[in-house]
Amino acid sequence: MAQHEHVRVAVIGSGFGGLGAAVRLRREGITDFLVLERAGAVGGTWRDNSYPGCACDVPSHLYSFSFAPNPDWPRTFSGQQHIRAYLEHVADTFGLRPHIRLNHEVTVMRWDNDELHWVIETENGATITADAVVSATGPLSDPKLPDIPGLADFPGKVFHSARWDHDYDLSGKRVAVIGTGASAIQIVPEIQPRAGRLTLFQRTPPWVMPRMDRAISGAEKWLHRALPFTATARRGLLWGIRELQVGAFTKHPNQLGLVESIAKSNMARAIKDPALRAKLTPSYRIGCKRILLSNAYYPALARPNVDVVDSGLSEVRGSTLVGSDGTETEADVIILGTGFHVTDMPIASRVVGADGITLAESWKDEMQALRGATAAGFPNWMTIIGPNTGLGNSSMILMIESQLNYMADYLRQLDVLGGRAALDARPSAVGAWNRRVQDRMKRTVWNTGGCTSWYLDANGRNTTVWPGTTAEFRRATRAVDLAEYEIVRPPVTRSAPQAVTEEAAR
Repeated sequence: MAQHEHVRVAVIGSGFGGLGAAVRLRREGITDFLVLERAGAVGGTWRDNSYPGCACDVPSHLYSFSFAPNPDWPRTFSGQQHIRAYLEHVADTFGLRPHIRLNHEVTVMRWDNDELHWVIETENGATITADAVVSATGPLSDPKLPDIPGLADFPGKVFHSARWDHDYDLSGKRVAVIGTGASAIQIVPEIQPRAGRLTLFQRTPPWVMPRMDRAISGAEKWLHRALPFTATARRGLLWGIRELQVGAFTKHPNQLGLVESIAKSNMARAIKDPALRAKLTPSYRIGCKRILLSNAYYPALARPNVDVVDSGLSEVRGSTLVGSDGTETEADVIILGTGFHVTDMPIASRVVGADGITLAESWKDEMQALRGATAAGFPNWMTIIGPNTGLGNSSMILMIESQLNYMADYLRQLDVLGGRAALDARPSAVGAWNRRVQDRMKRTVWNTGGCTSWYLDANGRNTTVWPGTTAEFRRATRAVDLAEYEIVRPPVTRSAPQAVTEEAAR
């Protein structure tokens, strides 16, 4: 690859968002693009998260592209290895490999006001310019490490769930798992039988529902291959059920009481100890935090070699872990299930806009983007899975595909404008969109449920979740409204002043 290269579109990241953008570009007839990936393989979060038990909590036939159905999913809820294989298959099937640049981590992308393009520099020294940038790095890409006194001096092994050390043998070890999120509840049942002692440090207990997982039969796979409309119908049914649930999350949280009773029954079947059950029972409305799915989590916590510290980890003194309630636990290894930089994405500090400020500086008070895609002061820059595009009960692939519709029309509008042009979201349009979203957010379970979750930023504002149905979002992103954008043209330069005669003036 040339050290200096220009393309029409640069896509950052090769997870679902990045590969989806690449496919959509080709379907739009655009082949002048690159996908810049920091790692040595495609797959995004499904490449990075390879911890024991890693799987999706969205049904497989819904957690896949509508334009790339997979009739051969092995289970109703597929594991990490199968989802990663699916993404590799997408890259091959749609001829994306020639466009992908692996081991190209972006260090900075800077808007050039004179040339009306982005200048992108990568860690390996390449410089690429692009008329437009589609940032698809995703919110679950950069692990969040807790600021715990003494953690850096822990003499044993420490690693994050998204950076699993497969060479480290947990057999017989005293293992401490920090956190009780989606990763932790999958990890704990897998490692519990091998650990000599397992201590789970829990700040807030999650609501855990039964996981209705099973192997997909050979007959089902044959049917979906022979009659593709059956797979489409299956996907539609899964989508429709989840659309019907949205109202309880966004308008009527009190309707979630029945769901809580199911979750409590799921716990009661496995946890017979009243004291342990009290530790594991949430005090907030279900749905306020992400609802988790597992049939194995509670049985694992009931095993004799497992302890639950329900006060969280406050300090590390050598190999001694101290809970907020003073509980002391000896550990050989610490596994951090502490989530990701979601509301403070590191990529934002690497994007420098038209005014010379970074996206992180622009978002220092609150992340906000017009229709979850574009930010004021950052022309021809779009993000996939941007602010307030997350979901609490359905498939993010639905949201990604809606944003790809918006991306496609954005590029069409640039073609219609002709010549060298850029679109920059008007601050008034961004503000109006964000006010509408936040106004709808007020009565949702994520704001009224009585919890503190990773959906909220440092100021307590929910800048992560979409407070509506996926159908509503698709309508909102079907087409670009040029009234919401400033049309940017190259600056006019004159070599010398031109005299204007009185006749010409008339």
